[in-house]
Amino acid sequence: MTAVAVLGDPIRTSGYRLVGAQVLTATTPDEVRRCWQRLPADVGVVLLTPAAAHALGSDVLESAAVLTVVLPP
Repeated sequence: MTAVAVLGDPIRTSGYRLVGAQVLTATTPDEVRRCWQRLPADVGVVLLTPAAAHALGSDVLESAAVLTVVLPP
């Protein structure tokens, strides 16, 4: 089964833990990039806060092997 991860600041992402998503908290661009590089192998969908998506950049997101979704602001 493919897992869902949520990446971004703890205030925006913590509630997703209630529905079983893997929450990867990151508050700086460097933390976002580190979490992205260490995504578990079973993750197939990543929800990103707008700040996390910006930190990764469109080149990374467009070439990702996982489905990415940017949450509304």
